[in-house]
Amino acid sequence: MFEATTNAQQAQSLAPLRAFVHSWGVFVAIGRHPARAARLRELERIVDAGEQDPADTMTETRRIREAAEMEARL
Repeated sequence: MFEATTNAQQAQSLAPLRAFVHSWGVFVAIGRHPARAARLRELERIVDAGEQDPADTMTETRRIREAAEMEARL
């Protein structure tokens, strides 16, 4: 939040604060569902490890984030 506030002041724009609120809202919405949060962490681990083609993993990650955005009404 501090970084977003500083960036907003420097840019004289609310865009950095809006981006922060969006990211935080998605983070909270994902965290409200422990199984969903655990699955997202597993998907991130799979991508980081580079053990398999990330296409399916990225698709599922996108679905989780989109669901969280809908839940947070963003």
